[in-house]
Amino acid sequence: MTMTTEQAEWFAGTFERLSANIGTAVLGKEHPVRLVLTGLLAEGHILLEDAPGTGKTMLARALSATVQGRHARIQFTPDLLPSDVTGITVYDQKSGEFTFHRGPIFANIVLADEINRASPKTQSALLEVMEEHRVTVDGTTYAQERPFLVIATQNPIEQAGTYRLPEAQLDRFLIKTSIGYPDREATVALLAGAGTRDRSAALSPVITTAAVAEMIDLAATVHVDVSVLDYVARLTEATRESPDTRLGVSVRGALGMVRAAKAWAASAARNYVLPDDIKELAPYVFTHRLVLDPEAEFAGATAQGVIERMLIEVPAPQHAEARS
Repeated sequence: MTMTTEQAEWFAGTFERLSANIGTAVLGKEHPVRLVLTGLLAEGHILLEDAPGTGKTMLARALSATVQGRHARIQFTPDLLPSDVTGITVYDQKSGEFTFHRGPIFANIVLADEINRASPKTQSALLEVMEEHRVTVDGTTYAQERPFLVIATQNPIEQAGTYRLPEAQLDRFLIKTSIGYPDREATVALLAGAGTRDRSAALSPVITTAAVAEMIDLAATVHVDVSVLDYVARLTEATRESPDTRLGVSVRGALGMVRAAKAWAASAARNYVLPDDIKELAPYVFTHRLVLDPEAEFAGATAQGVIERMLIEVPAPQHAEARS
């Protein structure tokens, strides 16, 4: 069943309320806010990479304050253990039984702050739960509740004491984006409220986790014409065949693009995906999945440049079917 026009209008109206609420704490950053909400409603995960002091953590906290439910923050450090993330099984001497104590990953929205400061062993603790929405500890599997979103932050400038995220980890993030510095008007507004250290603390929840799950299910019903699906397939193939790449966009990346495009279209009150939705999202969904050829990278090639070239070279469908 395809989303109706009325459902699309309700979805877009709710999306705008969420965006406006977050926007009161994160000033002048409407596009990153919409990308984060798209990741939430597409059941993906977000990687925020930007310089210190640009508001990465503030955006994550503002989203947590907007959605009712359980929220957790994990400060990633070199000595963080996998059990500090997933939880641990403890033997109770009184009862003579083993009890599982859930870790902070068992929350609806998890802020993984400075994720690249933890060792690869600890980072790998996120692989299963981010992809399969479940955690296995000591042979027992525990299901994750919906909605579930990991927002990870990392600083691309300071590399001392950090570990590069492996390709398998990067591929599990649906969207990678930056926030950037605010414009002058937003900066003046921020400076005027300098006495308020945490602007997200004043936010109130505007949606329940049950309503978010309903929006997720509704977004999945957005129609995607076969010509748009073929366009996504041709784009991913082009990234794999590019002489500048050693590894192109994965099948997981292509599937993630379709899910993200559905949520993006619904946020615009449409019950169908346009090729322009794919073009708009490609830099954020595809770029971080590319592994460049070392020689091409040395010659100046960038993942962003590869995606931009693919969007020019691969023709988009002219008439994608819409449904009411």
